[in-house]
Amino acid sequence: MAVSFDCFGTLVTADRPGEPWAAVASALADRGVPVPDDWAAAYRQSHREYDPGREAPLDEHVRLALASRGVDVDRETAREATLAAFDGPVSRRPGAAAALAAARERGPVAVCSNCSVPGLVERTLARVGLDADAAVTSVDCGWRKPHERIFRATADALGASVAELCHVGDDPRTDGGAERAGGTAVVEADPDLARIADRLRDGEGSPC
Repeated sequence: MAVSFDCFGTLVTADRPGEPWAAVASALADRGVPVPDDWAAAYRQSHREYDPGREAPLDEHVRLALASRGVDVDRETAREATLAAFDGPVSRRPGAAAALAAARERGPVAVCSNCSVPGLVERTLARVGLDADAAVTSVDCGWRKPHERIFRATADALGASVAELCHVGDDPRTDGGAERAGGTAVVEADPDLARIADRLRDGEGSPC
């Protein structure tokens, strides 16, 4: 069996900026990028069409929004600014470490997360001292949960088939996609990770 966990809302709790355009503007200004006067409007506008299920990388969106106002910024600066804007306070959810450890006793473990900010999931896990055998994010693989391709990518990263994958998350709309992809989904609005860890250790009482 291979197990994957959603990141935000399942393993960790994170403070998100109330006005993301303002957080990005501040991070851009810190890096010497001139921020347009109508940046809030530019940030809210769509600057590229994406196929259904595709992830829209935030750093790309920021570069396109700036370009629409005549401001050029290189990819690395845009990437650094978007990561800095969303790299806010985070904390482990109760039982997170125990759930990962119990899952690892059963087989390989991954974090499978929707996230449009490159590097944010990895940075978040490192900050709270959690690790997994693989971290599969929508911004890296190109597809958002519930699309089956992100679950396939997660199974592939663990050397398993989708049928062997059990995914644990908090959102039935996105995390529930594991079942439609051919795997198993354990979805709770407020996951009791300590209980899930116990069930994983029990084997017969496995949530998967």
